[in-house]
Amino acid sequence: MFATRPFRNGLIALAVALAGPASALSGDEPKGEPSLLENDPKGWIDMLTGAGPELEGWVRGPIPGTAELPEKSPWSFDKATSSLICDGSNSHEWLRLDQVLTDYVLHVEWRFEKVAGKKGYNSGVYVRTSSDQKLWHQAQCGDGSGGYLFGETMSNYASKPFDLSKEVRDRRVKPAGEWNTYELTCRGREVTLWVNGAVTCVMKPCPVPRGYIGVESEGYRIEFRNIRVKML
Repeated sequence: MFATRPFRNGLIALAVALAGPASALSGDEPKGEPSLLENDPKGWIDMLTGAGPELEGWVRGPIPGTAELPEKSPWSFDKATSSLICDGSNSHEWLRLDQVLTDYVLHVEWRFEKVAGKKGYNSGVYVRTSSDQKLWHQAQCGDGSGGYLFGETMSNYASKPFDLSKEVRDRRVKPAGEWNTYELTCRGREVTLWVNGAVTCVMKPCPVPRGYIGVESEGYRIEFRNIRVKML
């Protein structure tokens, strides 16, 4: 049985608030700071413990505008390494935790499988995302690139795209084959992205107060481990 099932009782309905545009953090950021998980390992929930080969507690979903979900899932759980693996098939989809969350810190470690001659590695980590992905907030994962927030958020009763990539000054994502650590802190009307030792950007305000967390499959083999949540 999925270890966090008691935690998932009474799912909260997704709601949105009205607000203005997102913005990135300005100025120099601290370098080489330990993650929140390293600083205080107590109180975190491992979202993969007990998931098993069927990934109980997780739900596949299509990306809007893409083909229907293939019957064969690209997702699997490697018990030996406690890793969630996307096999790199051509399916473009996401895998979400079957629980609406509000204020929390999401800790995720990830790496692409390096393939000789391969380029354009692409994936992402989602927070405060609706089940139909009409509203989504993603931390971009790439090959020595990414480490920024972008997506579709709510503004004046309609969805509105946002992209903080040009405002990130500190490129901290490691190349394919190496492990990266992301921590996304969702607190009130703010989402902060921490990458490999430092904050890279902050979305403030974030008009969407709650939603799903998840990870993306976009044609590249990628592993995720230590997917942990600490409620705030």
